[in-house]
Amino acid sequence: MLSYRFWREFAEIPEVVAIKIAPFDRYQTLDVVRAAMDSGRDDVALYTGNDDNIVADLLTPFEHAGRTRRIVGGLLGQWGVWTERAVALLGEIKRARTAKRLDAAWLTRNAALTDANAAIFDPAHGFAGCLPGIHEILRRQGIFETNACLNPHERLSPGQAAELDRVTRAYPWLVDDAFVAANLSRWLA
Repeated sequence: MLSYRFWREFAEIPEVVAIKIAPFDRYQTLDVVRAAMDSGRDDVALYTGNDDNIVADLLTPFEHAGRTRRIVGGLLGQWGVWTERAVALLGEIKRARTAKRLDAAWLTRNAALTDANAAIFDPAHGFAGCLPGIHEILRRQGIFETNACLNPHERLSPGQAAELDRVTRAYPWLVDDAFVAANLSRWLA
């Protein structure tokens, strides 16, 4: 755990150009944002790594002491799959941030993306199926031949494949299978 003080001092390092925020803890996320704001460094980009709260992180205007900052993008494991849709989603979020009113549907989309993330990253089993979950999505798309990992003990957790099936059916707007299918032969050439 890194403290507000750590992040404040870190943000003051002249060579720092960005911070990835990934504590999966709203209190710690706020500490990082506040520390960056208090440092006076408006030129330090903030990126979310909170795969369990992607949409909300990207939509929230964080306010503190009369200043406002936004998280500008994401460095996310979630976006290691269905990447074409992730790019489109980020574009939609950036447009939504300019609207006078935020559509409440974004809360639903945030929950859906978190649900999909849970199927891929496997928090139900202590994230044991994290890498195999990513590999399985890529295998289903034809990008990988197998979901095997370097560590032969890393495998999909019990029920994880069914969860991947469920979220793929439940949230077709997240899935970029058609995009991958249209480009796969060119990519693998």
